[in-house]
Amino acid sequence: MKPATSTPSVDRLSSLLERFRVRTHLFHNGPLCGVTHYAAMPGRGFLHVLRRGEMVLTHRPRSGAPKRIHVREPSLLFYPRPLAHDFHNAPAEGCDFTCAAVEFQGGENHPLARALPPVVVLPLAQVAGLGHTLDLLFAETEQVRCGHRLLADRLCEVLLLQLLRWLLDHPEQSGMPTGLLMGLSHPQLANTLVALHERPGEAWTLPLMAQQAGMSRSAFAAAFKAHVGEGPAEYLAQWRLAIVQTELRKGVSLKTAAEQLGYSSASALSRVFAQKVGASPREWLKRD
Repeated sequence: MKPATSTPSVDRLSSLLERFRVRTHLFHNGPLCGVTHYAAMPGRGFLHVLRRGEMVLTHRPRSGAPKRIHVREPSLLFYPRPLAHDFHNAPAEGCDFTCAAVEFQGGENHPLARALPPVVVLPLAQVAGLGHTLDLLFAETEQVRCGHRLLADRLCEVLLLQLLRWLLDHPEQSGMPTGLLMGLSHPQLANTLVALHERPGEAWTLPLMAQQAGMSRSAFAAAFKAHVGEGPAEYLAQWRLAIVQTELRKGVSLKTAAEQLGYSSASALSRVFAQKVGASPREWLKRD
């Protein structure tokens, strides 16, 4: 499977990240000594920046990530989901290493968190514009100034957005697996996916989704399954379900959520929810 190489002309990230937020918190800036272990914590990923030197990165067997990675140049290291990892022989001097915790709204069920590989290692030189962001970030970490912690956190979020942009534009080079990001990298499928993300409550049918992509129904259905890994109807159902879970956590009633997402009634939504999740909305909320 080869994704299309041209870049879609739609904003593929804003509707995703406005609906399902991502927050970062910078918690380390400076040298590391010997072996540094980062434990897997529920709902938490990591974004590390190695601005100088090299080091070895290791993971536990059967973790889904390579057992050993030798990082030989300044790089971004991104863990979208909880995964224990160790740094060996990281730079022991200077302040050219930062670590930020990444919290995806909904944890591992965040659409982007689910669509990414266990770890992404991206050399800084490959991403245009990173230099300016990093200059600002490290300037903020070198001295205490008013609001420096908040600004550093926001700059880490900017880094994450720049990383996601690069992944969308270079799916083959980044080794992106089949899933949402692979679908968004396709210039025609992206049109439909963005429309589904922005207007999930519309009465979407296969012909309407194919028309949004500018493709025939058969070509659209085949391309969607090949790139996203599931059919358009299944994807839409999962997207709506993820929104329902987010709304329920906020205290929104099931009736209101059903009206927003095009279900005929709260009971109809409740049946779909129980079928997909294995529990009623009320039961799920109690154990969430």
